[in-house]
Amino acid sequence: MKRLTALTAVILLALTSQAVAEPAPPAAELVRAEAGHVRPTVDFRTDLQPIDGFGFSMAFQRADLLNGARGLSPAKRREVLDLLLSKEKGAGLSILRLGIGSSTDRVYDHMPTILPADPGGPDATPTYVWDGWDGGQVWLAKEAKAYGVKRFFADAWSAPAFMKTNGSENDGGELRPEWRQAYANYLVQYAKFYRQEGIDITDLGFTNEPDWTATYASMRFTPQQAVDFLKVLGPTVRASGLKTQLVCCDAAGWDRQIAYTQAIEADPEADKAVRTVTGHRYSGPTDVPQPTDKHVWMSEWSPDGTTWNENWDDGSGYDGLTVAADIQNTLTVGNANAYVYWTGASLGATRGLIQLANPGDAYRVSKRYWALAAFSRFIRPGAVRVPVTNADPDLRITAFRNTDGSRVIEILNTGTTATTTELALRGGRDRSPEAYVTDETRSITPAAVATTRGTTLSAELAPRALTTIVLD
Repeated sequence: MKRLTALTAVILLALTSQAVAEPAPPAAELVRAEAGHVRPTVDFRTDLQPIDGFGFSMAFQRADLLNGARGLSPAKRREVLDLLLSKEKGAGLSILRLGIGSSTDRVYDHMPTILPADPGGPDATPTYVWDGWDGGQVWLAKEAKAYGVKRFFADAWSAPAFMKTNGSENDGGELRPEWRQAYANYLVQYAKFYRQEGIDITDLGFTNEPDWTATYASMRFTPQQAVDFLKVLGPTVRASGLKTQLVCCDAAGWDRQIAYTQAIEADPEADKAVRTVTGHRYSGPTDVPQPTDKHVWMSEWSPDGTTWNENWDDGSGYDGLTVAADIQNTLTVGNANAYVYWTGASLGATRGLIQLANPGDAYRVSKRYWALAAFSRFIRPGAVRVPVTNADPDLRITAFRNTDGSRVIEILNTGTTATTTELALRGGRDRSPEAYVTDETRSITPAAVATTRGTTLSAELAPRALTTIVLD
């Protein structure tokens, strides 16, 4: 798949859409299809892409909120941590995205920098400042590690202001070429501070949404500028002794990330430097795979919306059903290896998964959270997606095989009526399946809606609902 042309990407889109991505059914099933009786088929014997995990961020001092900065008690704090990180009680999220700060103050919604003062030039000796807290992110990373999280993804929104063409951490601006080595050293030092705290930064990014100028911390890179910096950052990380690997480039749109991916693939040095391609999807859905054979993460998204929303299916576009559909689309059409939601918990009219009181000792949980948890709790790091053949346009079906042998089928019924479906299962011995339903009134609620008979799985599907089925 490496260095794909635009035409190849279009062909891949056709091959990865759910209706045609999987092997053609046998002739007998085609006959049934013509008669209107085709059965979906799940082939657990065949591997598609591996799954690195599902994640979230608490950057911009959201981690400090969770630690109690606005009044959340230790008891409630533990409940929220369980919701986000526990495999038994909550979502079991397995990737924590950290924000590398560039602010010289500690105002809420800013991220403090480890280099607040210009050392006097790019070749001068920097005076780094480390508080061991990093807006609460160090504490949260240690908590996540205790829950079993192994992927710590640190990403910079901006370089310090004095390294940039506009002299500000905000409003875009570019990295001055003469500061490339100093900025690379800065990022490595951030990772070293975390190692000092017992946290290994496994994935390191130098830019967030380089294709978009924000009024807050932001910095522009063209695809070529990103490649030029990777030629500095790659060797610097390799020489540092750190085990961290580089990601790039977190473009604001999945479609916009393609230009960055192509530029990296076309340059041998940049290609060598990057382990994982990362892209957001604010400018549109993941409608093509990235043109690379590297692992690919959808590394940030939350749906639009100006009010806190706890609904499952209200047509707003920022409800739980919207998130469930987006996860499935990203994993199938985008062939993503990971799905990282924007923020775990925040205040007010947040689009996060959880709303914290401001101030107070309380929190509320959205159906967006339950949509993500229905995937992340059961589909664990190291799982692989497997092929599904499905002819019913109302049913969106994805399936996975975990490293422990358990198999997971996610069925999103987008229709407005209940239905029963039969799935032909290929591969593995089948015992009594467990089923969980998520909809307006249920949240990963166990339900006796699935049975197996030989290699046939029957499932009763509620309308506008996500049914998670776990085998073995």
